[in-house]
Amino acid sequence: MAKQAGFWSVEDRLEEISAGGDPLETLNETVAFERFRPILERAAGRPRGPKGGRPAMDVVLKFRMLVLQSLHGLGLEATEKMVRDRLSWMRFCGLGIADTVPDANTLWDFREALIRAGALDALFEEMDRAINQAGFISRSGQIVDASLVTAPRQRNTDGEKAAQKDVDGRWTVKYSKAKARADGSKPVDIAIPIYGYKSHVSIDRMHGVIRRQIVTHAAQHDGARLREGLIQTANTARDVWADSAYRSAENERWLKDRGMTSQVHRKKPRGRPMPKRTSRANGRKSAVRSKVEHVFAQQKARMGLTIRTIGLARAKAAITLANIAYNMTRMRWLQSRTLPA
Repeated sequence: MAKQAGFWSVEDRLEEISAGGDPLETLNETVAFERFRPILERAAGRPRGPKGGRPAMDVVLKFRMLVLQSLHGLGLEATEKMVRDRLSWMRFCGLGIADTVPDANTLWDFREALIRAGALDALFEEMDRAINQAGFISRSGQIVDASLVTAPRQRNTDGEKAAQKDVDGRWTVKYSKAKARADGSKPVDIAIPIYGYKSHVSIDRMHGVIRRQIVTHAAQHDGARLREGLIQTANTARDVWADSAYRSAENERWLKDRGMTSQVHRKKPRGRPMPKRTSRANGRKSAVRSKVEHVFAQQKARMGLTIRTIGLARAKAAITLANIAYNMTRMRWLQSRTLPA
């Protein structure tokens, strides 16, 4: 007969997890989650007193679970299950074996409250303040880019309710560059239709932290978003890197009027080959601009970022939470590099 697990056996197991290296433990040491409490409590409303029924679950606990969801690309039900099952996740949430875990419906209601209160932008900004206060201010210019985030394709029939349809998402086409053919004939690029949303971000060149964000439907053009809040004026340098989709007379004037130095790729002249001088300049810019691709790669490959809900507001919530979670892990990595060996 198996022996019942006691307090000390759980503690021993947690020590083993720590000895093996627990990234959630170091994340918990890096991020002071209590600093988010005022924003979370304002969004969720006052907890009910002893005469008003069962008290609400702690807001910081629920926020921690939403961070876990974003870090691992899970649904709410799977997040609830993992917190119940994994000791490292339990510890990250400040829970013991006998403590109650918020269920998926509770997390859904909490996230909806954050959306209604407009609290997610405030949480993103608070995380940015924490990073700045840790000494990692925006330095060496900024890099702007956008990435498509897929959403569930709508297959509802005409007779189903409009509320069940995602009327905010849009179709767009992503082109994949074809490889050169062995016989020298011209390759044909592959067009891939994608339904969903678009995450527009600006990162600082030095630290690779997401400093600004915008979420739109997938068909929105990247270029115009540059003038809609993606550029941060607090950076120590004035250079702005971006691909040729952001190159326009309006954007160049806008950057110049604000004292910014454009490092935006130049476009190939229509009907003519790219001048070698321009091609070399674009190559130098690409070496810097490619840093933003690492952000999107981590969010999609490691964090499994996708949209599981309906509507722009919820898509923005998912992407904003993913950006917050990414910045938390980025801060952990930056601090690990500054610690003495």
